[in-house]
Amino acid sequence: MKIFLNKALKLTLIITVCVTATAFAQRQMEYLNRGLVAVNQGGGSVFLSWRMLGTEPDNVTYNLYHKAGGKPAVKVNAKPLAAATSYTQQKVDSTVANSWFVKAIINGKEEAAGNTYTLNANAPAQAYWNLPLKNPKGYIPNDASVGDLDGDGQYEIILHQTGRGRDNSSAGITDPPVFQAYKLDGTLLWEINLGHNIREGAHYTQFMVYDLDGDGIAELACKTADGTVDGKGKVIGDSTKRYANAQGRILDGPEYFTIFDGRTGAALATTDYIPARGNIGGWGGRGGNGGNDNSGNRVDRFLACVAYLDGMHPSVIMCRGYYGRTVLAAWDWRGGKLTSRWVFDTKDGANPYSGMGNHNLTVADVDADGKDEIVYGSMCVDDNGKGLYTTGLRHGDAVHVSDMDPSRPGLEVFGVHEIEEKTKGAGSAMYDARTGEILWQGDPDMDVGRGMSADIDPRYAGVEQWGGAEGLKTAKGEKIGAAPRTVNFGIWWDGDLLRELLDGNRIMKWDYQNSKIDNLLVADGYQSNNGSKSTPTLSADLFGDWREEVILRAADNQSLRIYTTTIPTQYKFRTLMHDPQYRLSIAWQNVGYNQPPYTSFFLGNGMKAPVKPNIVILKSK
Repeated sequence: MKIFLNKALKLTLIITVCVTATAFAQRQMEYLNRGLVAVNQGGGSVFLSWRMLGTEPDNVTYNLYHKAGGKPAVKVNAKPLAAATSYTQQKVDSTVANSWFVKAIINGKEEAAGNTYTLNANAPAQAYWNLPLKNPKGYIPNDASVGDLDGDGQYEIILHQTGRGRDNSSAGITDPPVFQAYKLDGTLLWEINLGHNIREGAHYTQFMVYDLDGDGIAELACKTADGTVDGKGKVIGDSTKRYANAQGRILDGPEYFTIFDGRTGAALATTDYIPARGNIGGWGGRGGNGGNDNSGNRVDRFLACVAYLDGMHPSVIMCRGYYGRTVLAAWDWRGGKLTSRWVFDTKDGANPYSGMGNHNLTVADVDADGKDEIVYGSMCVDDNGKGLYTTGLRHGDAVHVSDMDPSRPGLEVFGVHEIEEKTKGAGSAMYDARTGEILWQGDPDMDVGRGMSADIDPRYAGVEQWGGAEGLKTAKGEKIGAAPRTVNFGIWWDGDLLRELLDGNRIMKWDYQNSKIDNLLVADGYQSNNGSKSTPTLSADLFGDWREEVILRAADNQSLRIYTTTIPTQYKFRTLMHDPQYRLSIAWQNVGYNQPPYTSFFLGNGMKAPVKPNIVILKSK
């Protein structure tokens, strides 16, 4: 194995410790500022929301301060704000600049002020921010991820720009995938071009954005090849080589794995991708595990994720294959060194772990030992790189993991499954995330391509599931009536604890009493990605309180728009981005067929208060 290293940056760390009762190691997580935002609602009304941080106690309260024009700042609230991390202020003079900041009150002591947010004089009444783009010629924005690239506690956006693409099953030359990093004001920080030896398509380029080495700055990790150009203009490998065959597939030539610096886009380390292609026909056939696929379709099915495999430090896992042979390779990027941690390899289709993968994956601590496992569709790989269990439920398009049934201990997994030759079975199923025990199954021998899981009906405990022709089901698998027609995405948006539905450019509320959908937001002039999947550029708790934001691209592809909710809520939760499972969900959201993020705890009607996360916050100085 050959590894090429650039000199790593050395940074000073400021460590804030979150003490909990657990005996497990504390996870290193990113520093976030207060995340205060203000939205002009017109008529002198301004909606403000901010983060409750993962390190703050349950009984934290807040003071909100306002500065109008050149006047001194004054406290807005008569009593400390305790019920929620949002506030609607009336009678604000919008003809002058207005600024706000928040101070937490912990153990009776007012802490230092968080970030200041300013609305300029005559700011428009709108609950969104526009981010102008500098698209390469012929490219349009697609999926995005976020990370703090400069250590200020505010996210930057890392955007996958796509030109001409092809699905794995289709022949043809593609344009190279491109990544761009933007600040929220539209400042372009860097651009990486993966080059003509990386094919463009949903299954080829999985990119992970995360602070992998604990220096307070996120890195970008992805598959590269000869001709990749980093953010500093440096070429990886030999740019003169072209490996695409007559069908436009790239089945020859070296494959690399690279860690890029989040600040500059410079390549910090490059090594051989694990696993190599090997036998092209050994990754599964068109009939599931039986038969071969020598066209290059199955061999180039990639997934990726980030997981805390030792319970403290994040590792990046790069994956290949899921119809037959399946390989997961875990890597550590620490102290300027890239090292292989372990490799999980089913080797052939006879292995019971083969053919169990999805077009997506998820990461969670399924056995409650403080370390993460990778739920790879219908099977699970333990933190040590060994198989934990395989359910035999086979390949599918969607998998969801959370505490879906609060009446049971631990987490559950819900997924939908396709029918392929020799691999028939239930179209949907729920299983125990710790053991793989199948808790219930849908109708036999159904081919279900889409499925969703969310608490959308308060009359039933836990979350509801739907997918296929069976209608809406409870967490116990009981049929309860018609299901929403949308099965693509969920979002916590309004003020209650139920989850809303996100599909295309609409956020919708399920009217459980009348079995119909009501629109809460229609983003005119903006649209989703990935064809019929209708997924957002990104949806995550980016700032403000615990509700989620959604990013969509403009119809003319010249900008992104970030929408936030202004609906009041009576609930106060720590930012979802300091819940490790949710934060890792944002890292893998761009992978394959994008899926919505989930928390490690049940977030829904009748929920218990979440436990304070066991985390250490690392801040770059």
